[in-house]
Parts: sequence; C-alpha cells; structure tokens
Amino acid sequence: MRPEKSNTTREFNYYRVIVYRLFIALVLFWLSRLFFLLFNVQYFSDLSLQEVFRILFFGLRFDFAGLLMLNAPFLILMALPLPVRCHKMWRAFAGFLFFAGNILGLMVNFMDSVYFRFTQKRMTGDIFQFAGEDVDLIGLMPQFIHDYWPYQLTFLLFSILLVVFSLRVKYRPVSRQPRRILNFSIQAIGFLISAAVIIIGVRGGFQLKPINIISAGKVTEARNTALVLNTPFTIIKTLNQKTLVRKNYFPDAECQAIFNPEMNMSKTDSVSGSFNPKNVIILIIESLSSEHIGAFNQNREGYLGFTPFLDSLIEHATVFRGFANGKQSIEGIPSILASLPGLMDRPYINSAYAGNKINSLASLLKMMNYTTAFYHGGTNGTMDFDGFADISGFDDYYGRTEYNNEKDFDGNWGIFDEPFYKYLAENLTRTKQPFFATFFSLSSHHPYTIPDKYYGKFREGRLEIQQAVMYADYSLGTFFKESSKLPWYNETLFVITADHTSEAYFDEYQTRVGMYEIPLIFYAPGMEIQNMHGKTASQVDILPTILELLNFEEPFISFGNRLFSKTENSFAVNYINGVYQILQDGFVLQFDGAQCLALFNYENDPLLKYNLKVTSPERVKNMEKLLKAYIQQYNKRMIENRLVVTNEDAGE
Repeated sequence: MRPEKSNTTREFNYYRVIVYRLFIALVLFWLSRLFFLLFNVQYFSDLSLQEVFRILFFGLRFDFAGLLMLNAPFLILMALPLPVRCHKMWRAFAGFLFFAGNILGLMVNFMDSVYFRFTQKRMTGDIFQFAGEDVDLIGLMPQFIHDYWPYQLTFLLFSILLVVFSLRVKYRPVSRQPRRILNFSIQAIGFLISAAVIIIGVRGGFQLKPINIISAGKVTEARNTALVLNTPFTIIKTLNQKTLVRKNYFPDAECQAIFNPEMNMSKTDSVSGSFNPKNVIILIIESLSSEHIGAFNQNREGYLGFTPFLDSLIEHATVFRGFANGKQSIEGIPSILASLPGLMDRPYINSAYAGNKINSLASLLKMMNYTTAFYHGGTNGTMDFDGFADISGFDDYYGRTEYNNEKDFDGNWGIFDEPFYKYLAENLTRTKQPFFATFFSLSSHHPYTIPDKYYGKFREGRLEIQQAVMYADYSLGTFFKESSKLPWYNETLFVITADHTSEAYFDEYQTRVGMYEIPLIFYAPGMEIQNMHGKTASQVDILPTILELLNFEEPFISFGNRLFSKTENSFAVNYINGVYQILQDGFVLQFDGAQCLALFNYENDPLLKYNLKVTSPERVKNMEKLLKAYIQQYNKRMIENRLVVTNEDAGE
C-alpha cells in the first residue's frame, strides 16, 4: 500500500482526531454505565446519591482501561511513524477498527443491562462457552428483540452518536510541514507516548499490579461492583481464561441431597443458646507445613521441629490434621475467609468469577456488629489481597503503606513478622469489640529474610525455609505473650493455620496428600472447646466452624464442614493439574472429572504405594459420589453467581 503522492511529505492532525474520537467513546461508555444503573435501579436501590456519584466517578478508571483495550489497534495504526498512514485506505481501515471495536463494546454493555438481572455480575469470557453450548441464540433472538426493544433502541442511538460525533473532526493536513528528520522524530516520540498511554491505561495506573475485576471492590461494596465495572473490561480480562464447565452428574435435587453448601445452623444440633460475640483472630502463617511442627512429628526420633512456641500452645488447643485447599497464597485466602476452595485452574481472586457475590467471615460477622480488619505486612497490592479484603467485606486493610515505617522493611516482601504482630496487637487494643481480624504473616516466604539482630539465634534445618519458620514461630510467641496482658485476650478465639505448604524434605510430605498438610488449630483461653483430635479438616472448614462456635444462626454458603458437629462426617477436597482428590476417613480418592484414578489408605500407606481402586469398590463408589456432588455444586454456583443465600434459598 503506497500513500498518495501529494501526501508523502505532508503531516496530518492525527493526534487531534485520535484524542477527540477516544474522548467521544469514553463519554458514551460512561453514559452507558448510567443507563445500566437506570435499567437496573431496583438492584441498587440502597445506594445513596453520594455513593452513586462516587461509583460513576471511579468507574472512569475501568472505562478508560476497557476503552484502550478495544482501541489499541486503532491507536497503534494511527500513531505509527510511517508515511503509509497518510493513505486514505489506511485511515479508513483504522477508522473501521475504531467504530467496530467501540460499537461492539457499547453493545455488550447494553446486553449486560439485561443479562445482569440473571447473573448479578458483568459478563466474563465464559459467556462465549455458555452461548455456544447452552443457548440457542438464533432461536431466542426474535423473543429477545420483542422483550427488550428499549435497550436495543438505546444502543442504536449510542452507536449513531458515536459515528456522528466522531466524524465531526476530520483528518486535515497541517499548514506547515517540518523537515523530514524533525518530522520523523516528532512522530516517533508521539508513537512512544501513545504506547505508554496504552500500557498505563490498560494497567489502570502505576500501581504494583494491573487493575482486575476484583479491584472494583476498593471502590464500593461487593454487591455494587458490577456498577463500577464495564463489560468489555470484564470480558477481555477473562477472555483467555479456562472457565468452569457445568457438571451434571446428578439431577439437582439428588445433588443437593448428597452435598448442600447452604448452611443454616439454627436448624441443626450445632447451635445452642444465644449468639456468643467472642472476638475472632485468624493467624495465617506463610508456608507453615505440618512437616515443620514438632508436635505433629513426634514419631520421628530426634526430630525437634521448628516451632517450639506452637508446640507448647498445641498442648492447650484443639488441633486438627489440616489440609490446604490449594497450593498458592492467592488460593488459600478465599478458602480460609470465604470457604471457597480452589477447584479451577486459575485462583478465584484472578478468575472470571472474581466479581461474584460471596459471603465471608467478614461480611457475616459484620451482620453481628463486628469490627473487621485484614492485616498483611506486604506491599499493598500484593496478589490482590487488599482487593479481596474489600470485596469480601472487611472494614479496613492494614499493609506496608499503613504501617508506614520502612526501618522494619525486610527488603523484599514487606514488614518483618515481629514488629507487624506488635502493630496488630496495638491496633486491636484500640479497636471496638467484638472484632474480627485476619493476620497473614510473610517472613517465612522466600527469600526467608530474618532481621539482622536475630542471625545465629535460630536453628537451621534441612530446608532453607526452616530457620525462617523458627523466626515466624518466635514472632508468633511474642504476639501471644504481649496479647495475654491485654483486656481483649480472654474474650478472643484464635485460629492458627497456613496459607499452603512449603517444599518438603520427608517423603510423606512430598506425596499428593502430604503436599497439602497444614496445621488447623483452635485456641480460646476463655472458652471451653471440645477436643476433636484426629478429625480430617481443611481451610474451607474454618468459616463454618467459627460460626458454629459463636452460635451464629443466619444462613450462609460454605463448601466446608462444621468441625465440632457430631453428625457431620468431615472431608477435604483439593485440585491440581486437572485432578481432584477427596480425603475422608484416612483414605484419599483421586478423580479426573470423569473417572476414579486411584484410591489410597494414606494412614496405613503414607507414601501412597498401594492403589486400592479395584479392591475397595464400595468405598470408591461412596467417595466418588460425594466428590461429584461437591464439584457439581461448586461449578454450578460459581457459574450462576449463587455463592450467597438469597431470600428464595432461605425460604426453601
């Protein structure tokens, strides 16, 4: 393609046209959010006018990001410092990309004005799978046109406005042409600036990580995040993600009878008496595998472990053989705080379903007038923990920024454990009770940095992490020592666990069972708790068990078990690389979504050498049945955004 001869040395007002067109598209995107609100006002009726203006203002950040995702091809074509952009056909093709991209973006925004009523979230990348497999779009189109014609007319009006206003500023040659070398230099600088604008805009700013669906939780409550987001942004962000597939192992009623994640403890044997407003603190110790804990490895001659304080505390606590529900911190946090296991290839926080409505310990305890806060000494934005804290209902988030004392920075991840525990204790003393606090440590994270003053104080182990584990345990001990003197201590339930396991040395901890083994410890100095040693437990059990101990009576969704229930048979489920496994009664069954792969008795066969799949058909049948129902419920509720109990559910 060669430019017109008369234009080869001429420069046009490219950037004026680019900026003007992007501005028109941005205004229409913003207005489409306003129409989204007007079309669905009944779902946001509790919003104050001030909150609406706040959402509309901060939503511009997501509009700009989505706009640049759609218009990056147009912007690059027209910013390239090449003579070919002077050609009319080149400009026409770039214009086609601009109008096609933005009309498509407006179309999905208006489609979501209807679709939102059924899903309560913005569309994500899985919509294409849904449309391709589950819905006869051609057959439904006439009915859709008939039922929702006002939305289509509004979309048509917006499309016309986009075309009419965008064409008002045309490409025109500038009156003066600079010299060729100077002209190319100016164009090259313009291209670099355009590329920088695209990168920064799509990232949503200069923060540590690009904005994602879950970032909307920083603007407003989880139930209102759909109003902050826009549909092109949520679809593009999740377009290449593997999404969940509906499972139909059983009819819905039968599946519900096998496993039902809707819990209402007022109808069970768990709740007796009125609500018990104890303070609750969950202490999540980074990478604290069971292997590092001496009390869990007493059968190993001469093995001292690396947690002397925790060993002493365990003697006065209720301890479960715990299992993580994932292998990453970003999977552990939703499991612990929202009872959502990581049963997909992408962590929930970064998944297509991050905009779903969920219940969490924070949101549920806030119903009982708790003050809630999440503490993590890492750099704010790390793994979107602050975004998840927002979307799951925490009142406050305290990170490295809030700590505001860089002398305690470890040089890598954030604030050393010991001073940040002290910060936690001091903050809690000033916090209105009852409170719920989650503390996530970081010093036992690679590269396992320890404060200079403690070098030589802690034993080294066979694994590099184990000296840092001793520092983490020491820091935990100082927290309990200091907290025991504070007025809230005897009114507090402590739960101690890990986000996931670390690398392992002993063979048993390298198996598909051992690679998930973590502590799960309940300690309440002013409260009697039953001794339930030996019961299988996992991170998703923490939410229902805490609520059980507090005599919480409101219904909620949980994929865990009540560990102090005498009627529930507990189990644990995890997933990695396409394989699910369920642990129950000392056995582990591995399942690929279609058939059982193996069955092992991990109590008697800790190295998982003897596959009992053929010799124990009844156990295989029962465990597989439970696992299938669990997976079916998880996928269905995640896809349909049914992770909270609605009035209809509660009335069933």
